[in-house]
Amino acid sequence: MGAGKTTVGRTLARRLGRDFHDSDHEIERRTGVKIPVIFEIEGESGFRKREVEAIEHLTRLPNVVIATGGGAVLDPLNRERLKSRGLVIYLHAQPAELAKRLGRDRSRPLLQGVNPRQRLEELYAVRDPFYRETADLVIDTGRQSVSTLSNQLLSRLELECGLST
Repeated sequence: MGAGKTTVGRTLARRLGRDFHDSDHEIERRTGVKIPVIFEIEGESGFRKREVEAIEHLTRLPNVVIATGGGAVLDPLNRERLKSRGLVIYLHAQPAELAKRLGRDRSRPLLQGVNPRQRLEELYAVRDPFYRETADLVIDTGRQSVSTLSNQLLSRLELECGLST
């Protein structure tokens, strides 16, 4: 959450000449409502079930770049599908940096009614090992621009993964 998956994913897809898909947007498209509404009505477990379905669909599409929701890696089936059907990039950011980026963003259901920095640290502690287990490539998002980050990512994809850019 807040690492730049959608922004960087769109840029990467454009530069690679591929279609871009965001799993959260796919869920919203399928349901006709925003993610916070799904959380409100169905809770996190209902949302996660929908997320599994969206990732099943998206990971079967050819030549795409997919940005998943931050919690997608919590489900072993999602991790397996992502890992076996494509190249997985973990855009890593520390909780302190994420807290700065997200500021007072009220569109994040998991940050509502809590201390955002503390909640981000809790989420990071649980999710980081899953991200690392699933990822083929880990890149620190730091404070660089999207363009700089995309250039670094494309260089690493070419060097470490043999992907022609």
